[in-house]
Amino acid sequence: MIKAFFRSKEWALWAYGGLLFLVILLYVQVSITVHLNQWRGPFNDLLQQAANGNHTAQELWHQIYLFIMIVLPYSAVAMATKYFSRIYGLRWREAITFNYLPRWRRVSEKIEGASQRIQEDAYLFAKIIESLGMQCMFALMTIFSFIPVLWALSRQVDLQPIIMEISGITGIPLPSIHNFAGSLVWVILLITGVAMYISWYVGIRLPGLQYNNQVVEAAFRKELVLAEDDKANFASMPTVTELFLGIRYNYHRLFMHYGYFDLWSNTYMQLMVVLPHIIVGPGLFVGAITLGTLMRTADAFDRVHSSFSVIIDNWTTVTELRSIWKRLHEFEAAMDKYDLGEEVK
Repeated sequence: MIKAFFRSKEWALWAYGGLLFLVILLYVQVSITVHLNQWRGPFNDLLQQAANGNHTAQELWHQIYLFIMIVLPYSAVAMATKYFSRIYGLRWREAITFNYLPRWRRVSEKIEGASQRIQEDAYLFAKIIESLGMQCMFALMTIFSFIPVLWALSRQVDLQPIIMEISGITGIPLPSIHNFAGSLVWVILLITGVAMYISWYVGIRLPGLQYNNQVVEAAFRKELVLAEDDKANFASMPTVTELFLGIRYNYHRLFMHYGYFDLWSNTYMQLMVVLPHIIVGPGLFVGAITLGTLMRTADAFDRVHSSFSVIIDNWTTVTELRSIWKRLHEFEAAMDKYDLGEEVK
């Protein structure tokens, strides 16, 4: 899978040159989002102070103009990134396919599900790697770009108002904390680390269940394919009914475990929406920060949190990828085991 693309002289230009080009495009995208975060400060401060008569509508239109000048390049770069990443994924699939085909043709033994491994799994592997890989690279760049932003904004955030509020609600005295360096960064690192551990624990059985589903799906599909040429001996109603009952049983187990994971992930994501406002919001009411600072903080917090949570958001996809990786690894091992060294005629 990996060697076919990244250790092949034939595909070296695409593998490494294409990857470098994608990294550059993603870097440009993230840089633009940093500028957009900076724009939120003056824009929201302008809205907050508009009632005082200190600003004019002309200043509002100027801010709207700046916004358009930021988002139009972003849209163009995002479109180019999406297009090229899809081409990149297709080239990776091509490299895998034409690495597998000659190796498979040299094998005299029958390898169960070979056609599915070469056609469907190679396609799904390249597609998921293209999509998930792009998200992970974008997430890493976002983290490195917005951590300094959050660290700087932390200097404007006083945790004491929210600590006093919690103490008043719970009746438990909490320590006094003022101007804690990088407070927003440490909060998001702690919360995301705990969330990742819980997600792993809740979804630990999903990859195995997904793999089992592919096994029963393959058996059902094989029976139908054989019946296309010989309905007399294949795909009788008792046989296909029994096979489909196996599919139904496995899917019910899979859906039940996904239910646990969805309950956890949806609750977590909704709580994270309001968390930055809980942390920073009290300062707005005591005049410690402006609306612009609050909105910049919420935006930066959301971008960093979303980047850290990219695996949680794509846990279903990660589970599918792990299952595909296992199937392709088994297929490669089988080809290596029975390789004759010459093509079977």
